[in-house]
Amino acid sequence: MTMDVPSLALVAWANVCVIWGTTYLVIRIGVSEVPPFLFAGIRWLIAGFVFTAALRLKGTALPARRELGHLAVVGVLLLGLGNGLVVFGEQWVASGPAALMITTTPLVMVALESLLPRRPRLNLAVAGGLLLGLAGVLLIFGVDLEAFSDPGNRSGLLSLLGAVFFWSLGSLYSKYVRLAVHPFMGAAVQMIIAGAVLTLAGALAGEIPRLHWEARGLWALAYLVIVGSFVGYPSYIYAVAKLPLAFVSTYAYINPVIALFLGWLVLDEPLGLKVAGAAALILAGVWCVKRGATRP
Repeated sequence: MTMDVPSLALVAWANVCVIWGTTYLVIRIGVSEVPPFLFAGIRWLIAGFVFTAALRLKGTALPARRELGHLAVVGVLLLGLGNGLVVFGEQWVASGPAALMITTTPLVMVALESLLPRRPRLNLAVAGGLLLGLAGVLLIFGVDLEAFSDPGNRSGLLSLLGAVFFWSLGSLYSKYVRLAVHPFMGAAVQMIIAGAVLTLAGALAGEIPRLHWEARGLWALAYLVIVGSFVGYPSYIYAVAKLPLAFVSTYAYINPVIALFLGWLVLDEPLGLKVAGAAALILAGVWCVKRGATRP
């Protein structure tokens, strides 16, 4: 029995909720073995070419030439900058706090969307939610000023903030620029474009001499390609295309819970009061923004 579009879109959203909660741990393991930009670039290149080939075997059409520019913008914003900066930042930031940082994405999405013509402006609930989310971010990184003075910690924080901004921007662009290409084929092409950009960035950054594959790095790459890319990213693209953006972005409620638990279980990442307080502030902020954004 085939599923209707709303049911399939909800399954896609559920995939994003669970799968992306696990990827923060896997990325953290991967960047401990492999240089970040090459790690991310190789992942998306492999996933993109394999996914494109599989879709072509099923008869899915390639995108029209006029659509390639739009796909390139989305691919670079979401995967090249959004995901690439997460990978880069997790060299210094543990997987749990990194997931909490990315949880602020719905806040930034709603803030950016409010700037578009004929879109709802910020109201009190949204503004309050944005302030709560900012307070949570400051609690993660601002309490331990000595740790924040470390250049690596600053690089990690700025990378994750950049990832949130570019992922939000790419999601909005993907939502409002309608394309005729099948969503899965569009996602596959975006993977190839982003993979090429990230691999080039890694080469220019001098990562090639440091590229040595060990068992942990290979397992991390395989998981991210098969589960994170083949299942997670197409699910996100499909959910964004078929469901309200405000609803889709609620995956951010679930991702950090999974990431924090796995980081504690596998990598002994601490779960102290500071992390719990930051999680409470950020999730409360997301809830306020969602409530305010859905008001007429």
